[in-house]
Formats: sequence, C-alpha cells, structure tokens
Amino acid sequence: MESFSVRELKMTDAQALLAFEIHNREWFESHIDARDPAFYSLQGVADHIESYLSDFSIGAWHPFVIEDCSQRIVGRANLKSIDSSTGSAQVGYRIDQRACGQGLATLALRHLIQEARMRWGLVQLVAYAFRENAGSRKVLDRCGFKLEQPSCNDNTGGEDRFVLSIR
Repeated sequence: MESFSVRELKMTDAQALLAFEIHNREWFESHIDARDPAFYSLQGVADHIESYLSDFSIGAWHPFVIEDCSQRIVGRANLKSIDSSTGSAQVGYRIDQRACGQGLATLALRHLIQEARMRWGLVQLVAYAFRENAGSRKVLDRCGFKLEQPSCNDNTGGEDRFVLSIR
C-alpha cells in the first residue's frame, strides 16, 4: 500500500493546491457546494491559503493537506470554526477522486480528532454531510460520529449533522 502523510497547509502549497482543486472540481461539486469561480486561479488559491493561515494564527482554523509518497496533494482536512469557549469545532475533508477507497478520508478524520483533542483541548467535533454522500457518511460512522436527529424546525438544506464527543 502506498504511504500517505498529513501535514499543515503552507503558503508554498499554492501551485500544488490549485492543481488538486482544478483536477477534482467537478468531483467535489457533485458532493459539496461549489467554490466561487475566482478561487480557481493561482491568486485565488494563494488568497485562500493566506486566509486559512491567518485564521490558524488566531486559533479559529487548523488546515491540513494529505500527500502521497511523491508529495502530491491528494486531500485536504480542516478543523474549522474552532471555539475554545465551548470546546468544539467543525471538521471538513476532501479527497482526490483518484485516491478514493484507500482510507484517506478516515486517515484525515482520525488526524483531525487527534489534533482537536491534543493540540486544541476540544471535547466535541461536528461534521455535516449531504444525505446522498454515502462515502462521507461511512467515514463519519467509522470514526465514531453519531447522526444528530434534526428538530422539526431545522432547515438543513439536505445536509445532516454528525457529532463526536472526544472527552
């Protein structure tokens, strides 16, 4: 099996991240909301990375990339909306279509859980997945996330909320 690693996002990742996002644009947009078209340029991705790293510096985000053994970006994973007062954050990930089925989403999510617990001292993680995104739902289940039943007034737009207690 090929080896993969997870590391923090860096400013120098702009070119490789742009290639990853362009290559997978149609695939991602079939599973999650589309990005603004301005994102798909070197400047757009550089601005995106700068924003994420700025949020990382104030403790609001923790962005990661997943690389294969040739250091090609094959995935992304983020702790987002980190709230130290409640001890919670959201998780998100996206995996290269060519790398699906190799356990990368599970690897990424387990890495996020470990970082949330050890680095940030969080006690709860939240994830959202569209009902038709069976792959993400399996990964969330495999990593211990539980489907939270919506209240009758919730308008989730087709997404379900999953929660993991990491006390």
